[in-house]
Amino acid sequence: MCQEKECIDSCTLTIEKKYRLAEFFDMWWDEYIKSPTEPIKPEQYKAVNAIRTCRTEALGVDYYVCTECGELSEQYHSCKNRFCPTCSWKDTLNWADRIKNQMLNLPHRHVVFTIPHRLNGLIKSNRKELFNIFFKAAAETLKDWMDFKYKLTPGIISVLHTFGETKDYHVHIHMIVSWGGISNVTNSLQAIKGEYVNYEFIQNKFRCKFEDSLINYYKSGDMKHKFQDQIDFMRFVKQINDKMWRIHLEPAMEIPTEVIRYIGRYSKRACLSEYKITLIDGENISFRHKDYKNLDVNNKPIERELQLNYRDFFPRLLQHVPIRYFRIVRYYGVYSTKTKIAPEHLYVGSKEEEIHIKQQSESEEIYEIEDPCYCKVCNKHKLYIHTEFKSKRGAKIIMSKYPYRRRFDKHKSYAA
Repeated sequence: MCQEKECIDSCTLTIEKKYRLAEFFDMWWDEYIKSPTEPIKPEQYKAVNAIRTCRTEALGVDYYVCTECGELSEQYHSCKNRFCPTCSWKDTLNWADRIKNQMLNLPHRHVVFTIPHRLNGLIKSNRKELFNIFFKAAAETLKDWMDFKYKLTPGIISVLHTFGETKDYHVHIHMIVSWGGISNVTNSLQAIKGEYVNYEFIQNKFRCKFEDSLINYYKSGDMKHKFQDQIDFMRFVKQINDKMWRIHLEPAMEIPTEVIRYIGRYSKRACLSEYKITLIDGENISFRHKDYKNLDVNNKPIERELQLNYRDFFPRLLQHVPIRYFRIVRYYGVYSTKTKIAPEHLYVGSKEEEIHIKQQSESEEIYEIEDPCYCKVCNKHKLYIHTEFKSKRGAKIIMSKYPYRRRFDKHKSYAA
């Protein structure tokens, strides 16, 4: 019987949406691949197939029954692909719940590093290598600055994003940075007083670190490019020196639990939330986005709607599918896996704070939890019967003591 608390916590999150992305793929994907606008990569095929089969009979169904009233319920399996908009939100909440117990007892700041759009073409041809350079340059910039100015080692969580509001190519890194850290002299926990930062100094330091690594990568001979020679390449580097090396720091948040909302918002979620899809009409799909260049009377970005034909929408969306096995969330400084944080330096929040943060996070998405393990009529847990798969050869029933889906969850054997 499904009586453990973790069973209730792990039950699937069913979100009420007006439109599903899978519907649009079902309508036009098979037609699009006959003559795609852009070459389709293997990881993009995999992501689309996962989205189309997520929570369908193709991945399997768990059946539960109430031993009192006989009510039967079904639980469809999820694809667990990182790009799936249905799975990513639940995965993000679980990840944020785990990470909150590993935060330093310090204020934290949300930091965004952005590189010039002129680099987009080069990045698309060398995604893995340049993403690694970007991650390292951004983290080392802040680590070196805090070491030089305060003799501290901070905790840093970095998340790579390649998309903007309209899903165009916009490469940037969101960071959660402890505003302080472990003293390199006394090994004690110290906070930084004040929020002033010399932006120009940090921007130049970040640009120099990135460009030094970029030049070394070019000299290695492994870079895919169209430059005629090194002079042509250095001319390009000089052109990107001028502007758009942006760094944005938000005010420090006093307690780490407040940071959890940002961690969840900018971590593993898919680039397009299904809540933002406003219309699917024939060959066109429309979705809402924020226009940060135009603000309303409350100084908030105006919300607009963008309509795209499937031949424009698919390549725009799929260019953001993560590279297979590439880590888009990374940890640096004292948050690195190589570092063991002393228990006295960790933040321990109250139960009330945890409930408050969870309610704030959940309020950002409208959903209801359907627990297939629980009968609302009899107020008791249901009994798991079996898991059923349907294939071209017919239905296949697998009996198990525990739901088949959760055994796979434990071992991550079919996660993207």
